[in-house]
Amino acid sequence: MAILRARDIRQLSDVELQEQMDKLRIELIQHNGKVSAGGSTENPGRIRELRRTVARVLTEQNQRRTA
Repeated sequence: MAILRARDIRQLSDVELQEQMDKLRIELIQHNGKVSAGGSTENPGRIRELRRTVARVLTEQNQRRTA
């Protein structure tokens, strides 16, 4: 899955935003599971990108709730 930027996230509907969040969290769990089992991922920087994208999505969701 491609990493979403803030401008892309703002264009998504609430339902699409939640779907993306679910996909990102599943992928992050899979990568962290590999690392904690002693393995290595093919792209270690992907974990950092996933964490940041999850934070972007959460930020947008919180802004929509308060606005």
